[in-house]
Amino acid sequence: MSIDLTLDPSDWDAFRASAHEMLDASINQMMAAREGRVWTPLPEDQKQGFTGPLPREGRDVTNQMEALLPHGVGNTHPRFFGWVHGAGTPSNILADITAAAMNANLGGRDHGAIYVEKQVVDWCREIFDFPANSSGLIVSGTSIATLIALKAARDRITDFESRKTGRPEKLVGYTSTQTHTCVARTFDILGIGSDALRKIPVNAQFEIDCDALRLAIDEDRKAGFTPFVIVGTAGAVNVGAIDDLNQLASISKDQNLWFHVDGAFGAPGMLSDLLRPRLKGLSKADSIAFDFHKWLHVNYDAGMILMRSEDTHRRTFSERPDYLKGADRGLAAGNSWPTEYGPELSRGFRALKVWSQLATHGTEKLGALITRNCEQAQYLAKLVDETDGFERLAPVPMQICCFRFCPDDAPHDKIDLLNDEIVMRLQEDGIAAPSTTLIGGKNAIRVNITNHRTTFEDLDLLVREINRIGRSIVSEWLET
Repeated sequence: MSIDLTLDPSDWDAFRASAHEMLDASINQMMAAREGRVWTPLPEDQKQGFTGPLPREGRDVTNQMEALLPHGVGNTHPRFFGWVHGAGTPSNILADITAAAMNANLGGRDHGAIYVEKQVVDWCREIFDFPANSSGLIVSGTSIATLIALKAARDRITDFESRKTGRPEKLVGYTSTQTHTCVARTFDILGIGSDALRKIPVNAQFEIDCDALRLAIDEDRKAGFTPFVIVGTAGAVNVGAIDDLNQLASISKDQNLWFHVDGAFGAPGMLSDLLRPRLKGLSKADSIAFDFHKWLHVNYDAGMILMRSEDTHRRTFSERPDYLKGADRGLAAGNSWPTEYGPELSRGFRALKVWSQLATHGTEKLGALITRNCEQAQYLAKLVDETDGFERLAPVPMQICCFRFCPDDAPHDKIDLLNDEIVMRLQEDGIAAPSTTLIGGKNAIRVNITNHRTTFEDLDLLVREINRIGRSIVSEWLET
């Protein structure tokens, strides 16, 4: 059998028709995002359709891909409250199509896509009031952004000799007990070791205890350790707490430590009139890691590392072998290249969907949506406080509300199990998708609201359904 040795369609008109059909199906999916179930598991027969032997001959898989559309994690739905996922936007579909058609590698060279990313970096400088000589890089998310930032912090303390000789012994860093696990993972990946990350206790507001931090730094210095970084949090993953960033910046300056902020979902709160006053300390950070795909609703995936010192950033990663030699003219111009600011040489055109989101909707609307989500979280907290059988377990500094259902007639030793079961049934019934976490040793229903489609009525429904399902479960238990 002869093989047509091309990967282009043999019939472009048929391909165009199929592509239009797929685009219509995708837009229809977004149009219906407010309707129906939140989460719909992939049926067994469709799971089987994605298994099988390695394909030796090609086939048309358009219908199979279209059938996947209703079976995402559910984060486009207004009642997806689990974890911190952005809701996406229809306009980003067009950006992804354009980026796919260009198939650009943003590792470097002089081409149009590079200038889009440079514009996004400039806009981020403006949002966070960073200096003109700062630098930035679009990455997959805050986990990789944190790795880039803390490698710069490590290399800086050794005047970049650690790039060749490895890490100096007995390095230590500091963060709160509420910080995302990606920071400890970064210590592991960099060879510093997760035990070298000192987890400082928090106050009643779940913010890092700055007095305990100062004491820990002093004790480590006396014990012969070398402190090198403080990691503040703008939006702790459990409850959304914001550390006292101004005070952390002051401690970092006094101690000559790198000040990094994990702002995965909280940092874009700088666009919100409500949150901006509490986040102004971000402008004093040496580096900020955050995501566009959370509270700015850019389609997955897109994160950012913003670094105050371009020189430190570039010296941490720059490596230009002969085959990547730059030039003043031609395709090898456009220096310096993005690959000099991170570990990747091959990089997709994530910048276009970020640029499109900011340009299409504007920062005023995006900021207002962030503010509304915070107001919705306060509304939910009030509902919880005023509804019999509910107990709120934490303050609500931003958009996360943690509580549990614990009516008087429920078996005391089964309250944690009760709340787990409530969340499972909400998800399996397609009603809503909150998550769970532990707050003060108690199992909590954790409701995160980072969704531009969520309404106040969705929160009314959530509380009603938790109450209904919870009382039904308790009745089942009491009957047995």
